[in-house]
Amino acid sequence: MDKRVAYEEKLAAQLEEWKAQLALLKAKADKATAEAKIEYCNATEALRNKYEEARMKLQELKDASDGTWEEIKRSTEKAWTEVKNAFHGADSK
Repeated sequence: MDKRVAYEEKLAAQLEEWKAQLALLKAKADKATAEAKIEYCNATEALRNKYEEARMKLQELKDASDGTWEEIKRSTEKAWTEVKNAFHGADSK
């Protein structure tokens, strides 16, 4: 397996993990009090937006030509860090 495919698979696995975390947050929101539910919904919406950004970056990376892949990889890593930080921030709340 080449490095490119392995890297893309690693990112896809991370997306699946974030998708599961979003589902867990939604389940917690459904069981929360009204006040906490608002907080969960706001956090979930922000995370869902970050998740969608990451999903689109991964697709952009998969669609990239060999000549632009490294450049897109760098921008993807930056976006990935932002998403990871957002999810870690949500976990700590």
